[in-house]
Amino acid sequence: MPGVPPAQYGYFGPAGTFTHQALRTLPAQHGEPVPFATVGQGLQAVRDGEVTAVLVPIENSVEGGVTATLDNLTYGDPLVITREVLLPVQFTLFGRPGTALRDVRQVLTHPHAAAQCRGWLAAHLPGATVTEGGSTAAAAAEVADPGSRFDAAICAQVAGELYRLAPLATGIADNPDAVTRFVLVSRPGPVAPPTGADKTTLVIFMREDHPGALLEILEQFASRGVNLCRIESRPTKRTLGDYCFSVDAEGHLDDARLAEALMGLHRVCADVVFLGSYPRADQQRPVIRVGTTNADYAAAASWFRRLHG
Repeated sequence: MPGVPPAQYGYFGPAGTFTHQALRTLPAQHGEPVPFATVGQGLQAVRDGEVTAVLVPIENSVEGGVTATLDNLTYGDPLVITREVLLPVQFTLFGRPGTALRDVRQVLTHPHAAAQCRGWLAAHLPGATVTEGGSTAAAAAEVADPGSRFDAAICAQVAGELYRLAPLATGIADNPDAVTRFVLVSRPGPVAPPTGADKTTLVIFMREDHPGALLEILEQFASRGVNLCRIESRPTKRTLGDYCFSVDAEGHLDDARLAEALMGLHRVCADVVFLGSYPRADQQRPVIRVGTTNADYAAAASWFRRLHG
């Protein structure tokens, strides 16, 4: 379209991270993707218009939600998720060429990687000290420095190869089926049409803390046949014990059952932050109960209008 600049994406870097690997699965963008040192910096770059969108991790099947992403999406100028990527996560222990596994005393990696390889480390490197850093790729870059005090890095295969390290042990994750979910985030715009296999992400703030407050929120979904893929609490950062809820719901903004649930939430909650409706990466379609289809809601509305004669 004339006058519309080509898309340029950013990602939680540096080069060689799992996020970088996930970004490669998306359609080609204009120019080289831009790495950002932190999730917060990447999301702020979208807000400032430095990049069109940024890919960041949001959830891991072993460690749960990525708090930096959840919190940075919740607060600040509005942002929305436009798509998601699911990436199987496999870790390798890399060292400088010539390093033997028995020589490893100092290991550097990201906190999530350390947690997912805890059992293997205890079994094979019980005397090693594991230090947690900003990213697995940065750990590989540090170990590649001949003067580094670290003997090895736990990282992705792509990072080890990028920094010309030698694999000391492969497939070291305690859960070989681990998957990380990434989301592509941009500034708000028109919501893409539904595909029939969609998710909607929200952040919900209670009006007040009282017995049954969470139940009131969940009832808005349950009574309308909307299934939740994820729900987790996050502190609002106002007072101790004050929480909001980050939620992924099956369905799209254009689905009548989800629209009704959102309006119900707006009635009973202090605030509802809409973070986008977008296609599911696994293309799994929801099971829609009798009475909750768009046609069912349209028929009910038509019947109600006829009551007025």
